[in-house]
Amino acid sequence: MTTASPAIEGWFTTGPEPALIGSRCTSCGCTFFPKTAGFCRNPACDGEEFADAELSRRGTVWSYTDAQYQPPPPFIPPHAEGEAYVPFALAAVELAEGIVVLGQVAEGYGVADLTVGSECELVVETLYTDESGDRLIWRWKPVAGTTEGSAA
Repeated sequence: MTTASPAIEGWFTTGPEPALIGSRCTSCGCTFFPKTAGFCRNPACDGEEFADAELSRRGTVWSYTDAQYQPPPPFIPPHAEGEAYVPFALAAVELAEGIVVLGQVAEGYGVADLTVGSECELVVETLYTDESGDRLIWRWKPVAGTTEGSAA
């Protein structure tokens, strides 16, 4: 039996409605991803306490690109050794919390499926599989029919 677990513990939830987990400053209310500790990254705040915050599951494409070359380690390619590299798309998605989160685009989607201003939703997919099972990561899946902007 194969098990599945996040490739990065504590950064996102899994299940039917996954969410990124950020932190919210208890002093000024600013939200950050990934989580922060120690001091508030808002230069106008001297807060030092944070609460975990599930971030919005949907946002709008702020920018996007594709990775035409294989990134160096610690990147783990999804293909077997010796197989050709397959380019993938990356999207910077602006959330209602006012932050932009970068992530790969969901399997089966590429830059042709993205436009600035279109909507994406958070999904969880397998990043790679090792001897312990599937390692999961968040990705941005374009929401059909939400094109509002023009290509980047």
